[in-house]
Amino acid sequence: MKTRITELFQVKHPIIQGGMHYVGFAEMAAAVSNAGGLGIITGLTQKTPVDLAAEIARCHDMTDKPFGVNLTFLPGFENPPYNEYIAAIIDGGVKIVETAGRSPEAYMPAMKAADIKVIHKCTSVRHGLKAESIGCDAISMDGFECAGHPGEDDVTNLVLLPIARDKIKIPMIASGGLGDARGLVAVLALGAEGMNMGTRFMATKEAPIHDNVKQQMVENDERATEMIFRTLNNTARVASNNVSREVVSIEAKGNATIDDVAHLVSGQRGKVVFENGDTEHGIWSAGMIQGLIHDVPSCKELVERIMDEANQIINRLNTLSS
Repeated sequence: MKTRITELFQVKHPIIQGGMHYVGFAEMAAAVSNAGGLGIITGLTQKTPVDLAAEIARCHDMTDKPFGVNLTFLPGFENPPYNEYIAAIIDGGVKIVETAGRSPEAYMPAMKAADIKVIHKCTSVRHGLKAESIGCDAISMDGFECAGHPGEDDVTNLVLLPIARDKIKIPMIASGGLGDARGLVAVLALGAEGMNMGTRFMATKEAPIHDNVKQQMVENDERATEMIFRTLNNTARVASNNVSREVVSIEAKGNATIDDVAHLVSGQRGKVVFENGDTEHGIWSAGMIQGLIHDVPSCKELVERIMDEANQIINRLNTLSS
């Protein structure tokens, strides 16, 4: 299956692994890339640019296929040394960067000078148009179904993707609520040229998280998420557990600030979930696609299954016009 996305990133299949905090390590990215997709290392999971350089080197040791690095530009009060992270990416020979959060405009000249292809994650058409205008090579459009931050517009992919396709010329990857062949064929019909999977790749053998978390996602259904930070205008979709429900309860009382929930939403607590397997210990991201996760295959098995079934669906649809 060839699309502008497979051609742009020189990958076999139009399947991209999302950049996930405390999940997007070298072994995750390499497994997806070796399966024919595009694996992504999560840059800020690495505490320093030196650590990122080492993680990139580890990934090169595990795959000779293309892989990328996710770099999230955080709100202004947090200021990691982005120029140094970008230097580590360039020095490591990585040619694909997925940016998220704030606009990457200030860092585009350095990345373009190094011939890096930039994908920017967007949650609205207006953000996609901005990404196109500053020279991004592709966008990853996140619908309301996604894990992590879906924005504040609450528009699902069924509406968001075709509107974006009508207005944005650069290639588009669909993200949110995707994890099987039906999703891939659907987003291709809606105007995307590839799909991004985060939660679904967490439930694979190679994902570097505790098996308890993977099994929890198999057991969960599509309703097993909570929307936190709604009242703070920084909405995040996370797995439903005692901690995330407590955050929602605190916000529902009104006038909540980040200080009221900071002890519950600490990233370190979420890291412990992935390391020790206590799914009630902290907040961890998961999307509505949990309802379609029924097993824990290898990345190769998952990608090949999706592509085989996608071709079967396309062939079946072709018969409808005869």
